[in-house]
Amino acid sequence: MPKKIKNVVIVESPAKAKTIEKYLGSDYKVVASKGHIRDLPQKKFGVDIEKDFEPEFELMPGKEKVVAELKKVTKGKKVYLAPDMDREGEAIAWHLSYLLGLDEDEENRIVFSEITKDTILEAIKSPKKIDDKKVGAQLARRILDRIVGYKISPILWRILKDYNTSAGRVQSAALKILVDRERAIFKFKPKEFYKIFLKYMDQDIPLVKINGKKYKKESINEKKKYEILKDLKETNFYIEKVEEKEAKRNPPQPFITSTLQQSAISKFGWSSKKTMQIAQKLYEGIETADGPLAFITYMRTDSTRISEEAQKKAFNYLNENYGKEYTGHFKVKKSKKKIQDAHEAIRPTDVYIDPAKAKKLISGDNLKLYTLIWNRFIASQSAQSVYTEKIYTIMDASKKYTFEVIGRKRKFDGFEKFWSSSTGEKEYELPKSGELKNIELKTEKDETKPPSRYTEASLVKEMESKGIGRPSTYATIITTLLNRKYVVKEKSNLIPTLVGFIVSDLLEKNFPDIVDVKFTAHMEEKLDKIEIGETNWKSILSEFYKDFEKFLNTTEQKMKEKSLDFYYKSNIKCSKCNVEMELQFGRYGLFLKCPECGENKGLPKGVLGVTIDNNVYLSEDNILPEKGKEEKTGDKCPECGGDLIIKSGRFGKFIACSNYPDCKYTAPLPARGKCPKCGSKVHKLKSKKGKIYFKCSECGEMFWDEPSDYRCPSCNGPLFYKKKNKEEMLYCPDEKKFFKESELNEL
Repeated sequence: MPKKIKNVVIVESPAKAKTIEKYLGSDYKVVASKGHIRDLPQKKFGVDIEKDFEPEFELMPGKEKVVAELKKVTKGKKVYLAPDMDREGEAIAWHLSYLLGLDEDEENRIVFSEITKDTILEAIKSPKKIDDKKVGAQLARRILDRIVGYKISPILWRILKDYNTSAGRVQSAALKILVDRERAIFKFKPKEFYKIFLKYMDQDIPLVKINGKKYKKESINEKKKYEILKDLKETNFYIEKVEEKEAKRNPPQPFITSTLQQSAISKFGWSSKKTMQIAQKLYEGIETADGPLAFITYMRTDSTRISEEAQKKAFNYLNENYGKEYTGHFKVKKSKKKIQDAHEAIRPTDVYIDPAKAKKLISGDNLKLYTLIWNRFIASQSAQSVYTEKIYTIMDASKKYTFEVIGRKRKFDGFEKFWSSSTGEKEYELPKSGELKNIELKTEKDETKPPSRYTEASLVKEMESKGIGRPSTYATIITTLLNRKYVVKEKSNLIPTLVGFIVSDLLEKNFPDIVDVKFTAHMEEKLDKIEIGETNWKSILSEFYKDFEKFLNTTEQKMKEKSLDFYYKSNIKCSKCNVEMELQFGRYGLFLKCPECGENKGLPKGVLGVTIDNNVYLSEDNILPEKGKEEKTGDKCPECGGDLIIKSGRFGKFIACSNYPDCKYTAPLPARGKCPKCGSKVHKLKSKKGKIYFKCSECGEMFWDEPSDYRCPSCNGPLFYKKKNKEEMLYCPDEKKFFKESELNEL
């Protein structure tokens, strides 16, 4: 006869419930709340500011049946609340306790950082009270976000006439980071400089010092280059010294949320959202041949701490499989944060399930991410790698110029058996002393590069370094920016759209704290202080609202008086009167209007552009022609026989059917030049990762740059369109030379 169920454990997800239930006795039942149960109302503000920010909670849509089932299954039973161990999980436990009528002083909250038998049984033995301080931190965050979203978003709607726009407390600061970077790229002016190096047996040895002092590489202009070449024209070069030393490289720290996302984005091209979804599955448990099994510890953490037991297991695994020389002495990197050290880093629940064994249990993306986590963890527990470094110092006869190169040879791979180091082996074959014969002095022209655009990986790193957001919110922030069309993803780069710039500008002018990175980081610190009991959540809300209300009232007053400074002049000129057109906001999106004659020009949704002060800079390619006045290609639509026209979209021009929306035929615009190999038409295409490339319609030859019909004046090879210093030029890949189109037309 089966045992009567006496205990009920409530977790968030059915997968987690299934994994945990197999570790508990038959008198336990594990059920799922299926995420959050209660929240602030969807259709009203739900926060009584006058009553000390008292929140009003209601059941989330579709949760009535879940709550009814939970009440039924827990009636007369001992209840354990086991949502995740972060603030969100604590808040879910608090809402469940209220809805089920549990005693708020009862010790019924269990937490664990991994779903293994020993950990679950230990957690059941030592339940605690719900942590009110942690709940307070989550309530403060939720109410702060509601105040900002509910009060500012209607202002955006009224100005931009777009109900898809919204203002989020943390997303707005992240958007400002992207907007500032895009402006810096737009304003950037490259500076030419020269690299000087010695060529010896196919080895490049760079100039590193002049008169014994290191110099900035950008400091050698054309004039300085000729001075150096003159000095070194008739000289000989000598090996001044060869310094040999042993260099050790430390293993990496185990993954935290941000570094896991960065590695998965860089290695697999995933989004931060996808990375966290797969990590969640690995944490909660996956159905395997051995039943439901959890593979990793909790994946939302900013601590690199590893439990003593996990360290011992890793030591034993390395010792048994690779030898004692591979075992390391793990040291936790000191963190400034006080909160998350109750958490561990992200690691395998069982280090003995190595990638080879995991392959028999899981597959696909689950196996990919688990292998990444396992490799990083075992590397963090391994020994240092050891290199022999040789530093060759070469000087001219006058000893004014110093050239230097470092050769590395690995003696022991250590942690690099599992995780590759950023600096690998590179050996140089140079004599130990004397004059270098058959040496050539070389120069190479280069130019300074603009700042790189952020990728998801680098934005997560930037948010973490600036203290914006927390492990649980990085992926959500980026997803929200993409969903709102404030940002688009091109290749792997995050590029703010014109709407993103405008929203950021509006917030910066009228609600400066909302986009201020330091203010947002400071607020995160205050939420941390609530969690450790150093301050009260309602006092933080009161302090925030005092200043916020002033900005809100001032902005609303300006709107009533129609004195809100929100005007943009564009770089696009009216085709009728040659006057710079102004940016306008209409019910169908952004458009340009001539202040003189009133002519309008449409802009596609998600159009890219840059704002600086009250000016907006757009590409002519993104201007939509008036309906009926589109440029015709002269060809007919293969699907309906209609005229084919050239249209503009977010990423430039393309061919479409004039009978849209009845006919949705589209095709890429052909390249300006024919295929250099066979002379056929070349199509402009986009890869799965968003990278533009060109492919011949006949022979299938592919090119990264757009072919032209011009030939190189030096070698008669094909020339390709390529940008240099933001100016489109013609490039010869064989000669590595650029030409202006106007110059070639004169030949």
